[in-house]
Amino acid sequence: MKVYSHEFEILFKQREHILSLEEENLLAKSSNVLSGGSQVFSVLNNADLKFPTILDEDDNEVQLTHARYGRYMESTNRRVRHDAFKGLYKVYDQFQNTTASTLSNHVKYGNLMADVRNFNSARHRALFNNSIDESVYDALVDAVNDNLPLLHRYVALRKKALGLDELRMYDMYVPMVESIDLEFTIDEARELIIDALSVLGDEYIGIVNKAFDERWMDLIENEGKRSGAYSSGTYGTIPYILMSWQNTLDNVYTLAHELGHSVHSYYTRNNQPFVYGNYSIFLAEVASTTNENLLTDYLLKKYDDPKVQAYVINHYLDGVKGTVFRQTQFAQFEHLIHTSDQNGIALTADYLNKEYFKLNEQYYGSEMTFDDEIALEWSRIPHFYLNYYVYQYATGFSAASALAHKILSKEENAVENYINYLKAGSSDYPIEVLKKAGVDMSTNQPTKDALKVFEERLAQLEEIIK
Repeated sequence: MKVYSHEFEILFKQREHILSLEEENLLAKSSNVLSGGSQVFSVLNNADLKFPTILDEDDNEVQLTHARYGRYMESTNRRVRHDAFKGLYKVYDQFQNTTASTLSNHVKYGNLMADVRNFNSARHRALFNNSIDESVYDALVDAVNDNLPLLHRYVALRKKALGLDELRMYDMYVPMVESIDLEFTIDEARELIIDALSVLGDEYIGIVNKAFDERWMDLIENEGKRSGAYSSGTYGTIPYILMSWQNTLDNVYTLAHELGHSVHSYYTRNNQPFVYGNYSIFLAEVASTTNENLLTDYLLKKYDDPKVQAYVINHYLDGVKGTVFRQTQFAQFEHLIHTSDQNGIALTADYLNKEYFKLNEQYYGSEMTFDDEIALEWSRIPHFYLNYYVYQYATGFSAASALAHKILSKEENAVENYINYLKAGSSDYPIEVLKKAGVDMSTNQPTKDALKVFEERLAQLEEIIK
């Protein structure tokens, strides 16, 4: 039974939060009713909401959808971005009281479960299972808030680079620099990724070659194929990758990212018994974004063309903006609405709009011109129904940045410690797994260090654009 000692330790820690048989039975029977807010939002958002048509870049009338909205936000035609933004939020505006009700119901459910199960708060309950102290959450928010002037500087650069008198929220996703003509076949991408990841050693590269040679990945576009990119599989299977190859540099990044997940899964499943043969989301995004950081460093050294360098740095900055700053903003809002409900404040649409708009002003600063519609963004974010999930994107990126720095700096045992992290699975608590790899996420120093790299790359792009 020795192999199960950590599993028993986790179970015994839950003892004070496990109720009597009758109470657990009652909670189980009522769970579908109590979680109705999340279920109703999912049906409303994914099935019932119908968005208007807009004119695309070629003046063709097209139906606006969730998937197309993201693409239109990256359009170089500002009229398309404006129309997509206004068209989407016109629909959410009509249903803001309904979505406020579904979100309020979900928050109340989280707070109720925390109270019933003897937790201090919904956040305490959510972080408890991974043995993450709530101070980690607060430290992340504090570190990001202390560095918001960097995001304001990024916004100012974006405004200048796009040549706009007023930068608006629908201008935040279009590339700041013109597209480059770099194209990569799958074989060329393989060579590039292997060169970039070679710093991780022969064993790691051997697994990457195995992934290509044994066709762990389905990369060819096909009718009816699911969009997006995924690494999947289970204990005892190959960690498969699904994506549709389009020969772009973004695709190279995506493949490097998914290979990070798949190699992590391969190491874990081949070094841990079934009971520890997975890993928490707190650890999952570290492996994938470490690969992205290593690829960025390699590309900046490989290409001395200022246009290519600007494109690569733009890709990196947008990643930090979306993963560290934006997800921390979400985390801050999520905690605000849970504590507001605990304090007896009604989560009406007016209250949610007001607080979310204030957060946008705080995060994006005076160089941004805010459309009223951005106050409604909370109403379309499904992550707010996932119980304190989003902060892990930001902590994962911060840890990955720290690990990539150690590897590239050739710190003693950095690669060995990193490989051991990939092998660890859930055999220890996530914080402890990362500590053994050399990153202490119980402090906010890794986040501060990641934002220092952001500042350095921001200065590089400012100079190139200048």
